[in-house]
Amino acid sequence: MSASADRESAGEAHGSASEPVLSVRDLRKRYGDAWVVDGVSLDIRHGECFALLGPNGAGKTTTLRLCLGLVEPDGGTIRLAGHPVPAAARRARANVGVVPQFDNLDPDFTVAENLLVYGRYFGMSRAQIESRIPALLDFAGLANRADARIQTLSGGMKRRLTLARSLVNEPDIVFMDEPTTGLDPQARHVIWDRLRQLVARGTTLVLTTHFMEEAERLCNRIMVMDRGRIIAHGAPRELIAREVERHVVEVHGDGLDEWAERRAPALASRVERSGDTVFLYTPDPAGALSALEAESGLRYMHRAANLEDVFLKLTGRELRD
Repeated sequence: MSASADRESAGEAHGSASEPVLSVRDLRKRYGDAWVVDGVSLDIRHGECFALLGPNGAGKTTTLRLCLGLVEPDGGTIRLAGHPVPAAARRARANVGVVPQFDNLDPDFTVAENLLVYGRYFGMSRAQIESRIPALLDFAGLANRADARIQTLSGGMKRRLTLARSLVNEPDIVFMDEPTTGLDPQARHVIWDRLRQLVARGTTLVLTTHFMEEAERLCNRIMVMDRGRIIAHGAPRELIAREVERHVVEVHGDGLDEWAERRAPALASRVERSGDTVFLYTPDPAGALSALEAESGLRYMHRAANLEDVFLKLTGRELRD
C-alpha cells in the first residue's frame, strides 16, 4: 500500500480532530523480572509538543518503541494515528515520523539520496519524493548540500538531516528520542527553531530529552517517568509552581560545610546538597540573601526555580547507569 493510500485510511480512522493522535492505557512491558513500563497511560492531542522525561532506565525509550509497534507489550492498549498498535502498527506508521536517538543515515548515499531511499519505504514514487526534497533541505538548512556525502557533514547537519528525513512522508506526528543530544548550543538552538516551526504548522511532536531547558522551552505538556511509572504530569510552569518553591539560592565556597549545618536549615523551607553546592529552596529569598551577604567566604547565585529543580526533586540527584 502506498503512503498516500495509508494516509487516507488513517484519515478515515482518525474521526474528529478532537480524538487524541496517541492514546495509551495501562501500558506494561517486562524484561525478565523487571517491569520497564508499568501501567503508563497518556493522551496526546493534535498539534501539541509533548515531552516524556526521566532518568536513564526510566522506561522512556521503551515506551516510545511500544507506541510505534516495534516492541510487543505485555499489557495495555495503544491507539496511534487512528489505528490499534501493534495490530495495525504498519498502517499507523504511515502517518508517523521518527527521529532516533542516534543518527542512522546511510553513509553510502548523498544527502538527497538518503531522503529518496527513505521515502521509498513508504511506497512513495520517485517523483513524489523528489518534489519534496528541495523544501526538506531548505527546512534543514542544507539546500546547498544535496550532493554532499554524509561523512562530510557536521553533527548538527546530520541531526537536521535526520529530522528532515522524518518528514518525507508528511507525518501527522513525529517521535523524537533525545533530538539534540551531543549537539553544541548553536546547533541545539537551530533544531529548537525547526521544531517550533513544525508545531506552528500543526505537527504533533513527542520527544524524550535530558535537557530540561529544551522541554521547558518547547513543550505544552510534560510527563515525568521513573522506574516505569508516570510520577508527575502537567504544563511546565504548572509543574514548577506545584512541585517546588519559587526561588533557589545556590551556595558554594569556603566554609560551606559548617555554614550548611549551622545556618542553612533556618534560611529555607528545603535544603539539598549536591557535591560542593548547597541548594536553598524558598518562597521568599530575602532572609537567605541577607544572611549570605555577611559570609565573606561563600559565593552564591539567586535564580527562579525551573524544570530541572522539579526533575531532581522527583527523581533524586543520584547517578543512574
